[in-house]
Amino acid sequence: MTETDYRIAVADGEAVAAVHHEAPGDDWIVYCHGFLSDKTGSYERRCRRAVERGYNAVRFDFRGRGESDGRFVDQTLSDKLADLRAVLEHFAPPSVVLFGSSFGGKVAFHAAADDERVAAVATRAPVTYNRAFDDYREIVEREGECEFDTGDRIDERFFEDFETYEFDDVTASLSVPVAIFHGSDDDSVAVDDSFEAAAALETDVLLETFATEGHRFSTDAEDRLLERLFHWLETQ
Repeated sequence: MTETDYRIAVADGEAVAAVHHEAPGDDWIVYCHGFLSDKTGSYERRCRRAVERGYNAVRFDFRGRGESDGRFVDQTLSDKLADLRAVLEHFAPPSVVLFGSSFGGKVAFHAAADDERVAAVATRAPVTYNRAFDDYREIVEREGECEFDTGDRIDERFFEDFETYEFDDVTASLSVPVAIFHGSDDDSVAVDDSFEAAAALETDVLLETFATEGHRFSTDAEDRLLERLFHWLETQ
């Protein structure tokens, strides 16, 4: 299995770190990690499983995370969308499946809404409606910034940009098939948000809940998710 590291130019002299897991053929899947995550761990397993199913797979770090340039506090949703676009332009797949986990799901949804290369969107515990970040917003309004356990921070710049991306924009324009996988006991992103999003989308949607799973899936649930993901993709 061939895995090749890349540094892909984005803007202002900065670059993102990406890994291409190569497979024969023209099927591609690009993984978008969560807010405080990076491209390691579960994304390595997801990419290797994708290759086994015949997909070229790409995992990358958004700026401010992992091996990519930039400071986390300076990054907005617009910046993450720019990072994803740069990755897609670098590899230039004829079509691509986007898989987004948590905040990466929000990135994937908004990217797919206006990119004709995207053939399907799959998500795990996605951030859809902006209310999922209301607690962080209140902290920023009160204290000027919100610092996480990792030491990473966001400030008012993040929310000024974030508020320009409503899920209604996605529902109005997204036409490709969507899969949503969500733990029933998620206490970070409410599973009810995924039910509401699935009902609002005007396209084919698969929504599956995983009993007793939280925001982070167990190894067993992750394995079942991947089986369901690639079975679903085979039907599209």
